[in-house]
Amino acid sequence: MDSAAVRLPDVDRLRPRMLGIDEHRFRSVRFFKDPGTGTWTRYEPWMTTIVDLDTGQVLGIVDGRDSTGVGDWLFKRPLEWRLGVQVVAIDPSAAFRRALRMWLPRTAVSVDHFHLIQLANQALTEVRQRLSQQVRGRRGRAADPAWANRRLLLRAGSDLSAAGLDRLAGVFATDDPTGKLQAAWEVKEQLRLVLRTGSLEGAAAAKQKLHGYVQAAAMPETNRLWRTVNRWWKEIEVLIVTGATTAKVEANNTTIKNIKRKGRGYRNPWNYQSRILMASAAKTTA
Repeated sequence: MDSAAVRLPDVDRLRPRMLGIDEHRFRSVRFFKDPGTGTWTRYEPWMTTIVDLDTGQVLGIVDGRDSTGVGDWLFKRPLEWRLGVQVVAIDPSAAFRRALRMWLPRTAVSVDHFHLIQLANQALTEVRQRLSQQVRGRRGRAADPAWANRRLLLRAGSDLSAAGLDRLAGVFATDDPTGKLQAAWEVKEQLRLVLRTGSLEGAAAAKQKLHGYVQAAAMPETNRLWRTVNRWWKEIEVLIVTGATTAKVEANNTTIKNIKRKGRGYRNPWNYQSRILMASAAKTTA
């Protein structure tokens, strides 16, 4: 179903300065069996939400989470509307970036800091799990300091109390014989510092220091994180300068989840999209 058929009447007349794009699941994951081959195929019914970051209003919902759906939606907007968009915030999605480069080539793209920190936390968790297998030959247990404090490891170091810092130091002293866990934690913390810098000069200096931490760590997880930072560096610079994030898109995704719960789920995409657009319009107008 074409989401343009259910868009708000004035979407094409509005010219938002900033957009946010993020995906969410329309329905639960399903498996379909091919009657001919008997093989099962996993199907994830994703939809993508496009939000005006100036007002928080949902402008469109398109099928899938690839460049085609977003690209088709942008193509249907008037040229004047597209030229009015200055910044678009996305998660680190190559598909979204491809669509934006095609239809909004003059628009700056910002990558959301939450998703970048999430990648750093994921890398740290993978290092902790791998080291547990290498050192103990098993998964972590409650008796292991690193496992017991796994959530503490993911918190921002600058937000920890003195007691929290002492606990963290105890983890590194008693449950990190290789020093690799602390090295991965330092990479994660330095990425936080990169994203908190207020200037491009400061970001470049912090990035150089991050490179040093990554080289010292010398692990596949931190090397992969470093490659991601390099691939998205232009978008990170836009984030540092503009501060544009997908926070308002995530807030709308929470509202969308509540709409799905109230409706006990939706099977008709047209009704689903219409309900979201009407609820967002009413909330924004009010």
